[in-house]
Amino acid sequence: MTTTPSPEALIAELDAERPARHLPGALSRAVTVIALGLSLYVLWWTFFPGSVLPYRMLFLAVVLPLVFLCYKPRRRGGDRPGAADWALAALSLAACLYPLAVFDDFIRRTFDPTGLDVVAGAVICLLVLEACRRTVGWLLPAVCLAFLAYAYYGGYLPFDWLLGHRGYDIDRIVVSFVMGTDGVYGVPLDVAATYIILFTIYGAVLDHSGAGRFFVDVSLAAFRRSRAAPGRTVTLAGFLLGTVSGSGVATTVSVGSVAWPILRRAGYPREQGGGVLAAAGIGAILSPPTLGAAAFIIAEYMQVSYLTVLLYALIPTLLYYLGIFLAIELDARRYGTHAVEVDAPRLWPLLRRSGYHFSSLFVIVVLMALGQSPFRAVVYATILAFALSFLDPEHRLTPRRAARSLAEGTLGVLPVAVTCAAAGMIVAVVTLTGLGLKASSLIVGVSGGVLAVTALMCALAVLLLGLAVPVTASFVIAAVIIAPALKDLGVADAEAYMFIFYYAVLSEVSPPTALSAFAASAITGGNAYRTMLATWKYTLPAFLVPFAFVLTPGGAGLLAQGPAGEVLLAAAVSALAVAALAVATGGRPEGPAGLPVRVLCGAAAVLLLFLSPVPVLAGAGVLVLAAALHLVLRKLSRRVPSPETPSARASSESPSRENERLDQ
Repeated sequence: MTTTPSPEALIAELDAERPARHLPGALSRAVTVIALGLSLYVLWWTFFPGSVLPYRMLFLAVVLPLVFLCYKPRRRGGDRPGAADWALAALSLAACLYPLAVFDDFIRRTFDPTGLDVVAGAVICLLVLEACRRTVGWLLPAVCLAFLAYAYYGGYLPFDWLLGHRGYDIDRIVVSFVMGTDGVYGVPLDVAATYIILFTIYGAVLDHSGAGRFFVDVSLAAFRRSRAAPGRTVTLAGFLLGTVSGSGVATTVSVGSVAWPILRRAGYPREQGGGVLAAAGIGAILSPPTLGAAAFIIAEYMQVSYLTVLLYALIPTLLYYLGIFLAIELDARRYGTHAVEVDAPRLWPLLRRSGYHFSSLFVIVVLMALGQSPFRAVVYATILAFALSFLDPEHRLTPRRAARSLAEGTLGVLPVAVTCAAAGMIVAVVTLTGLGLKASSLIVGVSGGVLAVTALMCALAVLLLGLAVPVTASFVIAAVIIAPALKDLGVADAEAYMFIFYYAVLSEVSPPTALSAFAASAITGGNAYRTMLATWKYTLPAFLVPFAFVLTPGGAGLLAQGPAGEVLLAAAVSALAVAALAVATGGRPEGPAGLPVRVLCGAAAVLLLFLSPVPVLAGAGVLVLAAALHLVLRKLSRRVPSPETPSARASSESPSRENERLDQ
């Protein structure tokens, strides 16, 4: 008999957003104090900002030592840091503080660095790569080293080759990495040191105030009666918990540990139940107001407010969840699931008692709409969540618990921070060598300048990139190498970056490295590969909708751009396309849908997503034809009943029967 791993063990194994060591008492307290100090410094800097480069340098000077103390060099390492960990922590502190100690001279020497400048810069780069290896694995450091090799050895390529360049020595490369606001200290690290850490602090405070448990209870209370209720509960819980965690794996595990017994009793097979859990968990990266780290980088790259990026994401996110809800409804009929009574409070009494947890979420959006920066908006929301925690005696944030929440917020950002620093090195190479324009010319040339082919190649490239590196890094790399190809063919910045963003996120559910699906299969005990395929089916609309706002003029409406009428029409047509796609993959609108009906629905979905008058009318006609054919086939099947053998009946009931036995 296999034992299901604990939620904490699963998160530690699969999620690169939690410290992997359980530090012993005194050291744990010391790390908490340091992390708390960084949190307070970040909050202070939000209201009294200074020069950005010293701030980023000091931020990394604290982050790197914490990584070497909190993360093991190997999976099976001990919880107590060894001599090498302490040496790396001390070296990273010294190397990162050196530029600050001689800051003015250091900046003036950008074009004529000393030997010590180069050595310190090279040490910082190597330490960033090692910290990255410890937190997110060896693939991202390997990619960084490949780009470094291109910067150095690319000069040996014939200059008239597409990817050839003049060549750069180590001194010049190191200078581009650490002596300025590019490279390690570029926009990605700035986003981690401002947007992301503030939102992780907010999420930690909100969670410690009892909001996480409240969101799960609300989800359980909201859907009680229909046979699709358990699946809907999981999806809503994933959406709400995403506002707290922002992590696909952590949300999957948190929801799954509570909801899988409910799904099992309702009759869900292991793989389909795991697919629902993973799809809901991935939604955490798409859930406002936090979205994923890449969304903050979009705001910086486009020089627009974060509220604008939230508006861009609103309709695609709603379509994502619509697709999941429809797939759940169809699967409930397919697998014969049923409603399950759960021990949860009633919805309205629960909202009257604890509905205040929603208020800080609304405050963030309202303050940004009133012109406040996202930094201040999230700080005010954090203060509000802290104050409201005293309404619940069990979760009130006493000074000790508040300090722990702030420290956890900082510790939660460590992997993202070093990932952003490493991604900045890649951006520096692209800028130094002109690789972005060269790669763009290569992609456009191979695709023959056809936008649809270019978009397909870009989507595949981002998905493949996402198999090797985390979402944030894959977005940054794709934004500087792949997005220019779309822009060269007339795609606007918003559409190009959001296209890249969604495919970077969807790499999290793409076989063979879908970590959320792995976590879900570990909880349900199902087959990991079949769980990944089930997850892919639930998230399929999100793979197609981005093409709509890249390939068609009306697609801008999906990003809430343009007149209100056009936006609403684009959203309505896309919702119809998602519904058609759900039938194509789920195959059971009212009774089983045959292959011809499902093929017609799939074709209708593709036509509708072109969002132009002629394809939309054609898609609507094909969808009507599919509905008519389905009704005719159903009527014919009723006239010619096929006897159901006892063995067939037993087979059709096997998932529910198996789950009932497991419950017993």
